[in-house]
Amino acid sequence: MSIRPNTRPAGHKPPFWRDRAKRALVFQLLLTAAVVVFLLYIVGNTQDNLSARGITTGFGFLNNTAGFGIVQSLIDYSSQDTYGRTFLVGLLNTLLVGAFGVVAATLIGFIVGISRLSPNWLLARLATAYIETFRNIPLLLQIFFWYFAVLRTLPSARDSLSFGEVIFLNVRGLYLPEPLFESGFGMIPATFIVAIIASIALCVWNKRRQEATGKRVPAGWISLVLILGLPLLITVATGVPITWDIPELRGFNFRGGFTVIPEFLALWLALSIYTAAFIAEIVRSGIQAISHGQTEAAQALSLPRNLVLRLVVIPQALRVIIPPLTSQYLNLIKNSSLATAIGYPDLVSVFAGTTLNQTGQAIEVIAMTMAVYLTISLLVSMFMNWFNARVALVER
Repeated sequence: MSIRPNTRPAGHKPPFWRDRAKRALVFQLLLTAAVVVFLLYIVGNTQDNLSARGITTGFGFLNNTAGFGIVQSLIDYSSQDTYGRTFLVGLLNTLLVGAFGVVAATLIGFIVGISRLSPNWLLARLATAYIETFRNIPLLLQIFFWYFAVLRTLPSARDSLSFGEVIFLNVRGLYLPEPLFESGFGMIPATFIVAIIASIALCVWNKRRQEATGKRVPAGWISLVLILGLPLLITVATGVPITWDIPELRGFNFRGGFTVIPEFLALWLALSIYTAAFIAEIVRSGIQAISHGQTEAAQALSLPRNLVLRLVVIPQALRVIIPPLTSQYLNLIKNSSLATAIGYPDLVSVFAGTTLNQTGQAIEVIAMTMAVYLTISLLVSMFMNWFNARVALVER
């Protein structure tokens, strides 16, 4: 059997269609061109349809008067304000329920996740029942449950549930005392910020000292005293420059204080409880991912169970917990758009709902709404990625 010798000259190049890299480049260029042509067709078709219906494009409508009210606004708003103002109101309401939901879901999720691994049989079973119940019921149904089955069945204003005669709960919402700040109050938040900075510096110094000498101080307790004690001391020293506007029943409704509307309460409870069920499972799996040798070594040093969990298990488990936790935060923020089902004035309900119906500027309104959710999600992802890098294990 003879072997056929290679008769190609040394400088010979294969034909173009046989070069894999060049073929791949051509296919990518063709695909890119096809996508560009498709987008140009969509844009042109949209412009033709808008022109045929006499619909103008642009963002000039944001300067027009809205003409409708909003039941909850974190900034001054009236029906005489512009559509641009309604966008800001809806955005702030979305950020408000998202921020409160993230905090509450994280706290509940960590508590339930740790409880599921508790040696206490009853506590572990209750945590399991919580997880299996709330994560398997659709979120929209849970929103309806809290709004219609719980909050809408509360008594009227005259028969409100009273807590110390300063907090009242009824079908119209939760009425809380409103703080009124007097002269000299500015020193209190300034002291609070200084205390937080000092606490962070103390924790950083304590960590470096522990790594260098093995010794540590109770930085957590000292930080708590600084953050709570210094503002309280300044408050007393300045003569308590805060008074409280207590809500009072006048006629058929309460006056004074500030009101948390039932739509916010229902949405916040549903988002927090639903997302916490998933976070609890993430926390449980993160803790179980830690080698049992770590906990056994800590127990061999006679460390109490709470210190083993706080100083050994949780810091290592965070490296497993944070990436999926980020996804749950993003889901919570995006799921807040379900607020339109119960009339909570978030961005989707106020701007992508009422404003779109009144102006007919569907493309601009939907584009702005999508851009807001995209921006919020990217910012949350960036922060969580930064935090994940901070807690990641660094090899020496």
